This record gives sequence, C-alpha cells and structure tokens, in this order.
Amino acid sequence: MWDFISENLWKLLIGLNYILALGAAFTIALRNTNPNRTLSYVLALVLVPFVGLLFYVFFGQEYRRSRIFRKKNVLNQTNIQKWQQSLVLDENQVNLLKDRSVENKEKLVRLMRDNEKSPLTLHNKVEILINGEEKFKRLFEDIRAAKSSIHLEYYIFRDDTIGTELVDLLCQKADQGVDIRINYDYVASSISNEGRQKLKRAGVEFYPFLPVYFPRFASKLNYRNHRKIAVIDGKFGYVGGINVGDEYVNAHGKRYWRDTHLRIEGESVGVLQLFFMLNWDFVSEEDVQIKDEWFLPSEVKTETPVQMVLSGPDTDWARIMEAMFVAINSAEKYLYLTTPYFIPNDEIMMSLVAAARSGVEVKVLIPGQSDSWAAKYASFSYIERMLRAGIEVYLYQKGVIHAKTMVVDGVFSTVGTSNIDYRSFNINFEINALIYDEKIAAKMENSFFNDLQESKRLDPETWYDRPLKQKIKESFCRLWAPLL
Repeated sequence: MWDFISENLWKLLIGLNYILALGAAFTIALRNTNPNRTLSYVLALVLVPFVGLLFYVFFGQEYRRSRIFRKKNVLNQTNIQKWQQSLVLDENQVNLLKDRSVENKEKLVRLMRDNEKSPLTLHNKVEILINGEEKFKRLFEDIRAAKSSIHLEYYIFRDDTIGTELVDLLCQKADQGVDIRINYDYVASSISNEGRQKLKRAGVEFYPFLPVYFPRFASKLNYRNHRKIAVIDGKFGYVGGINVGDEYVNAHGKRYWRDTHLRIEGESVGVLQLFFMLNWDFVSEEDVQIKDEWFLPSEVKTETPVQMVLSGPDTDWARIMEAMFVAINSAEKYLYLTTPYFIPNDEIMMSLVAAARSGVEVKVLIPGQSDSWAAKYASFSYIERMLRAGIEVYLYQKGVIHAKTMVVDGVFSTVGTSNIDYRSFNINFEINALIYDEKIAAKMENSFFNDLQESKRLDPETWYDRPLKQKIKESFCRLWAPLL
C-alpha cells in the first residue's frame, strides 16, 4: 500500500514539475532573446527535474526593469544638469581629439557620446594600478587625506584583514567629520555584525544593493552590482577589477592574484560621482540632495580623453558590449584582450575572428587557473575556433588573472569591471573606463606583455589533440555557458 502511494506521489510530483517547466519554457521562448540561452534553460528544465525548475526560479526570471529599479531623481536636479552641461565639448575640442590619432576611433566616440550620462571628458590624469597592493596603498592615502566625503561602491566587501583595515580607517575619518557612504552588493559581500556595528557607531552610512530574502525576491540574484567605484572629496576616483577582500592583495591572499585598477583625477571623477549617487539614490532610504562640493571644477590641465560607461538592467542598451564590439571592429593593426571569464556572445566572437582573419594581430589572455571550474572549461570551449582563425591565445600561469582590459592600435584602451560573458553584458551592473590616449595605451600594452611573460601560448596542433575527456568537459560546460 505504501509503495503504491509513494509511486503515485512521485508520478504526481514529476507531472507537476513538467507542467511548471512547460510554462516556464513557454515564457522564456516568448522573450525572443538569445536563442542559445533560451535553449540552455529549456534543457535544464526538461533534463533535470526539480533542479532545473529551481535554477529557473533563482536565475531565469527577468522582471520588468520598471518594477525593480525605481526612477532616480538625481539627474533632474539643477546643479547636476548645470555640471553636465559644463562637460560638453565644443567643436575645437572635438577637432583636437581627431588630431590626436583618435580619428579612426571617432565612431566609437560618437557611439558613447550618444548618452547624456557618459560624456567624453578631456581633462584627466590617469594612473594605472597593478594589483591590490598598489590600489589599496593609493586608496588609503587618499582616504587619510580626505576632508569632506568618501563614497565607496563594491561588488565584494569583506571585513577580513584588508577589509578591517579599511573599515577602521573609515571610522577614523567619520569621527573627524567626513561624510562616508558605502554601497555593497548583498549577495557577494560579507560584512560581519561586528563590522556593521563599528561602522554604525562611527556614523558611516551603508546600504546593501538588492537584498535577497528567500524566496520572495529570489529573482534578484540575477541583478548584481558588479561595479567597483571609489570617489574621495570629489577629486580622486577609482575604478577597475579590484574588490575589497584578502584574495585581491597578494600579501594576504593564498594565491597570486593579478588585477588592474585605475586612479583618476579630473573631469571623469565627477562622472564616477554621478554614477555612485544614482545607485545611492536607489539603495538608500533618503531622497538624495546633490551637494555642489561633490562636483568640484577640475583643476587638471592634462589632456587625457576618458569616458565612463555604465551597463546593466537600468540602461537602455548594452553599452559596454557595444563599446567593445565597435572597438574590435575598428582595429587596424592589433588588439590585446585580457579577461578572467571568456564566454563571448556571437557578436563579440565573430568580431574577434573577423579581425584576426582580416590581418589584425589579435592576442587573448585568459586564466590557466580559475575560481570557477565551469567557467574555465566553458572558456576553453571557444579556444579552438580562435586558434583556427589565427588568434594567439595565452593561458596565465602565475596565479589567477582577474584583470579586464583591452588595448587597440596604441590609441584606445579600456579598464573596468565587465567580463566577456553574457552576465556582464546583459544582467549585472558594470562600469568601464574608455581611454583615448597613446601614452596610457602604451602603458597598458607594456602591462599586457609583462603578463604574457607569465603565460603559456597555446600551440594549435597540440590543442587540437587535447584529451577527449577534456573536450567532453568543455562541451558540457559550453552547453550551460549562457547561464554562467
């Protein structure tokens, strides 16, 4: 009797699973989005009962942006509009850019200028920071010297060794009367109760980005704030791949971690400040009133053209992906790309292959070791096609490479938070700095070739003959690549 009940209950549950899975598959198909991603979800729903359905509940749902991200009031404030107008380049400045070897990247500039929140700024000073050791040394110096405000926005913020050092420093500055605001991603970060209490007692304001309370808001696991932004006194800005965690600082981490960050002075710092305040307006419980002291006139005379570009569910277009796509297609001589996760969409993959086959020197550097087994083999599944197209592929050997950079023709370079994958291009909140300057490009190239010294170039014939076991792993992970 019990066996009969158990058997029928199991059949009932399986039937219910497939009824729900069929409804979910129908909903996904109606979106008319990436067919590979759609197929991956459908296969998960059909082939893995219950688990596939749970995966869809957590990661597959995409609510309308208007239902999650309320309209922000920051852009409507008069002082912001006045500040934005002050950054608009006149025709003489635009012509100056054309004369500085940026002419063949004018299409990219024009694409990014078609966005009121991402103006092309001219007067900037850019410092490239290699690894967490350099980044935190400079950041802590600026924080110690801060007089008015410290604004931090991070995907990962932990109060481990380096995080506790930062928290203690922030509390000291708060005691000195400096206004401090921290926005951290709820899912990726882990600040202890002791750390939160310490910040609260010091008067530091901090809010998590999109808290997830199971099961009601499980869908929000899809929308994570992957940005890393720091703005000190409205004068100094930081952006790049380095989070607040011991693994990013080789003095504390268990394995070598290679990453790249930028320290910026000048007009682009105001853009970083604006981006921070837009998210702060979203996560905080206050109606943000913009202070003029947050958007000080730049004293920098150095001319280094920079654009800060946002991408995410709150933007109308996948702007970072568009920027990379146009930059790759504009390459005439060479293109050097570094990314920790290489799971490209068809557009980026085709543009890289077409560039290499048309005579452009294309070098791609990805991790030999990764913090994700599935992402590693999914990335490996794209290598054979690149090698057959003439792209040079390198695997970093010294440790984990987490830098997200690209250099094109000695003129254009980008450093930011965006990986080459679907999640960065379409789901997560990301930010990249686009730089149109030969000197910065030369430094980025030098850094890239230094990394190649710690890397292994893949031999095409050897790679083609890799073990069948590895090819199976690659194919399996490639199947789920759009979901990673």
